Amino acid sequence: MTDTPTDAAKTSFPAVADMRTRVLVLGSLPGDASLRAAQYYAHPQNQFWRLMEALVERPLVGRPYEERLDVLRDAGVGLWDVIRQARRAGSLDTAIRDHMPNSLATFAATLPNLRAVAFNGGKASEIGRRELAGVDGGPALITLPSSSPAHAALSFERKRAAWMALRPFL
Repeated sequence: MTDTPTDAAKTSFPAVADMRTRVLVLGSLPGDASLRAAQYYAHPQNQFWRLMEALVERPLVGRPYEERLDVLRDAGVGLWDVIRQARRAGSLDTAIRDHMPNSLATFAATLPNLRAVAFNGGKASEIGRRELAGVDGGPALITLPSSSPAHAALSFERKRAAWMALRPFL
């Protein structure tokens, strides 16, 4: 697959979650490396899998993708994106335009054990909180520093410390 042209719409992946999901991690929209690989967080410098490895205390980095997803599901972690479709040149959230959100409130209602929704970065939080605004008595909403390589100013150790806020919900 070649790079997606600037004017082409980019679409999120299906949700990875089930009845065991207690924490739902929401990104904004898969980046170009992830879209090419058809895998969440496929960019080699994205710290997501290292952060999840620390959170669930099970090896993930270096495992086949489907095994990583199985480990997350077994640990009660689900994945999805706040944006269903948008136009974006490249992979930066600041370039997102004409977005259509995923039906987050409807989806969250299908997860009976959901305790927390974690937003992977500011753009995901901005859109996701707006989509979940009317959900009374819903899950805790937690904004986390982005795992993206575009947000390298914050050290991995500081990101890991912030992401550990999810542990009590597992």
